Amino acid sequence: MELFISTAEGTPTKVELVEGSLKLGRSADNDLAYPEDPWLSRFHLCFDLKGADWFVRDCASRNGTILNASQVREPQRIKAGDRIYAGHLTIDVREQVSDTKPPVISFTQSDGERITREATIVTSLDRVLGKSGPLPVARPVPSLSTARVVGALIRAGQELALHRSMEGLFGIILELALSAVEAKRGVIMTLEDGELIVRASQGEGFLISTAVRDKVIKGKSSLIISDAQLDDALRQQESIVMHRVRSMVAVPLQTADRVLGLIYVDNGSVIRHFSQEDLELLTVMANVAAIRIEHARLAEVEQSEKLMELELNQASEIQQTLLPTGAPHYEGYDLAGSNISCRTVGGDYYDFIPYKDGRLGLVVGDVSGKGMGAALLMSSLQARVQMLRETTPEPDVAVATLNRSIAERCPVGKFITFFFGLLNCEDGTLTYSNAGHNYPVVLRNNGTVEQLKGNGLVLGLFPSVRYELKQARIERGELMALYSDGVTEANSPEGEEFGEEGLSEFLRSHQSLPCGEIVRGLVEEVRAWHGSSSFADDFTLLLVKRL
Repeated sequence: MELFISTAEGTPTKVELVEGSLKLGRSADNDLAYPEDPWLSRFHLCFDLKGADWFVRDCASRNGTILNASQVREPQRIKAGDRIYAGHLTIDVREQVSDTKPPVISFTQSDGERITREATIVTSLDRVLGKSGPLPVARPVPSLSTARVVGALIRAGQELALHRSMEGLFGIILELALSAVEAKRGVIMTLEDGELIVRASQGEGFLISTAVRDKVIKGKSSLIISDAQLDDALRQQESIVMHRVRSMVAVPLQTADRVLGLIYVDNGSVIRHFSQEDLELLTVMANVAAIRIEHARLAEVEQSEKLMELELNQASEIQQTLLPTGAPHYEGYDLAGSNISCRTVGGDYYDFIPYKDGRLGLVVGDVSGKGMGAALLMSSLQARVQMLRETTPEPDVAVATLNRSIAERCPVGKFITFFFGLLNCEDGTLTYSNAGHNYPVVLRNNGTVEQLKGNGLVLGLFPSVRYELKQARIERGELMALYSDGVTEANSPEGEEFGEEGLSEFLRSHQSLPCGEIVRGLVEEVRAWHGSSSFADDFTLLLVKRL
């Protein structure tokens, strides 16, 4: 079996279950380490092989491990189709699937020294352009000046100057290469994350030795194999016989010192063998093509970045309209809130929800992950919270309703931590429910700091979850803070967290100030602690002071 591990950002990693055991957690000592996930324990869980079966075991983690819909208390056997939740991770268990689709091109092992010896000509872009020493051949280097060569280069310049899509560009480059050297078959491949990917081809069943591939890609060399029948590794191949391949040319798609891929062409026995002039022509054309490919890629990236920036700015403007423009006025209370996204858009949410009976709803939520995906889920959460205004439910009912609605359509690997409090403004009584969010803190009149504890599963995982209803009281002169983990988990340049102690100490030393000034002061305090004007995570704070 294999594991597909998705982070809060939605990035999947495939891990094969082979033998022994695998440890997963926040510490670097684990086999699978996720140090940036604060919801994981240092050693969170372990996958163990027992006999022919694999088991998942929770290692006394703080936030627990969930297998399908049940918390893992004892080692549980896993099978294909199971889903495991740990911290911000979603782990899918699957059967291994092999890809049996025949490739357009294959690579065969071959002796590198023999390939070099049997190559009629080996050259490079620098040699062709006169930037290095003479070719290792007896005869002098011919000049690229014949009518055929000049004509081919002029046509290449004209065709590649036209605006084309990336896929269309590869097709025209291959057509130009085949026409220039009078070849019947060919393929263009580019390096993508270290692997050669076919981008355009004419023909099928191509076979290239690994020695040739490595000499072109790693050695930045252009070469001709004069006769495939001379190579023991090649002449036995069915594709060589089927297509009557005798002469081959392989050249790098090279810009300056960077190799983007390769161009390979071949001819059958009834067609003329390739010459040194063909090799040099194709080498220069591949250089021109590589520069054009690089420019096209840069243009696509630039255009994509411009569109993304425009869309993100528009999304940010829309998102800001979903958050409070200011705190409501309630007699006997000072209220304030702030939300600062670490990116153009964010996944944090806070709000003040006035109830018809005079009570005030206080909500703070944090969507797992960052960026556009988190922002979209945050907007969905905000819309659902606003719908609760009509029915004015108690916090436990409100959170259960939200969870049921969100879990039905929540993307895999995403969830929301959420706190919902309902303040009776007449006597300061606060009833609340917590769905895996940071505990709010209350600065009491005697100088102590109390956490409003309450446990509940995060929103979005399972629809049928109940939440407990808790109660606290805010006395006159006391200050309550609701916040996201972007406040307490901000790191100093030395890696030390601001922490709950830092938050409590700041509130204690600024308790006499208006809530708006406390919010602004804390923002600057955390920025100074972080050593940067930007934040590593979304920063959200909601303050309530009873006067």
